[in-house]
Amino acid sequence: MRAAMELLSFLPLIIIMGAFMFFASRRQRKAVKATIDLQESLRVGDRVHTTSGLQATIAGLGEDTVDLEIAPGVVTTWMKLAVRDRIVPAAPEIGGENATEQAFELSETDGDRLSRD
Repeated sequence: MRAAMELLSFLPLIIIMGAFMFFASRRQRKAVKATIDLQESLRVGDRVHTTSGLQATIAGLGEDTVDLEIAPGVVTTWMKLAVRDRIVPAAPEIGGENATEQAFELSETDGDRLSRD
């Protein structure tokens, strides 16, 4: 009886640890899926960032490798896992009197996102 009472006293801790492990593994699965989706969607001509911070253009794709053009005529071979994200070209701004001022305004969500990074 006493052993059962001692076990019940640890039950909340066990439940909290189980929930933590569940949510941590779920976040990791989402990150892995996002990486796989990115690697499958890469195309020649895409601008990308590598995990080391290099910006380059994809010149060729292999099964596990990617050829990156880091300067005109300079092509290096990297593992696909080194590609962190795709650089999305900025949309052209519509000209106007306040176009310059509008370009530097941040919304609350942008400020929050930047402070988290």
